Amino acid sequence: MSWDWEKLKEQQRQNSNNMPPGLDEFLNKINKFKIPGGPVIFFIIMTLFYLASNSIYQVGVDEVGIVQRFGEYVRKESPGLNIKWPELWPGSGFIEKVTMVKTQRLYKEAFGLSAALATDRNYYSSSNENKNIALMLTGDLNVAQVPWIVHYKIADPELFLFKVEDVKRLLRDMAEASMRMVVGDRSIDEVINKRKELADEAKIVLQAELSHAKTGIMIENIEMKKTNVPEQVQSSFNEVNQAIQEKEKMI
Repeated sequence: MSWDWEKLKEQQRQNSNNMPPGLDEFLNKINKFKIPGGPVIFFIIMTLFYLASNSIYQVGVDEVGIVQRFGEYVRKESPGLNIKWPELWPGSGFIEKVTMVKTQRLYKEAFGLSAALATDRNYYSSSNENKNIALMLTGDLNVAQVPWIVHYKIADPELFLFKVEDVKRLLRDMAEASMRMVVGDRSIDEVINKRKELADEAKIVLQAELSHAKTGIMIENIEMKKTNVPEQVQSSFNEVNQAIQEKEKMI
């Protein structure tokens, strides 16, 4: 079948003549239309999208959100979806910044334990602790090796974040001082054989100091590990104990 090209062109011209007046001009204008300032509008839209997404945040069920405005504490947010003024750039804290604090998590600080035992980061927060911190002088002038672990929670996030410059360093210093004070009032036998009493007393002393310093920390308990005399004097200590036992038998 052959095409009649002349007839086809004639039909196209007739169809174009039948188009409503002005429609051809209108279509030409649409094809030539361009949005003025296109890149600027795109930048504004993306900026508004970033600010909106940066204003909505989620607080977990085991934490609270501490909000700072221009670096100053303004409020505490509960678990769930919350809204704040956005940060103009990530990490700037300008205008509002949120810090999440785990208030239900049990934190732990270990003292006098070897690095080999400190393999769980959630359990031992100071894996390179020197074992010499466990060497303490007892009330009867003996030397004891006293390793222990402090279990605590963050009871007041505002105090924990802003009151003390290095709150964890203060916790460790006070925990060591409290334990040395308690051990210094006990005999070597009490330190070795009455660890529960030792832990309870140390907890009371440490909590009082932390509360006085307004650290926002609540001590859950103190866990005493195996207490003994240092290896260097173990044999001498055993000989003394044996001599005491023999003397008591003779009496």
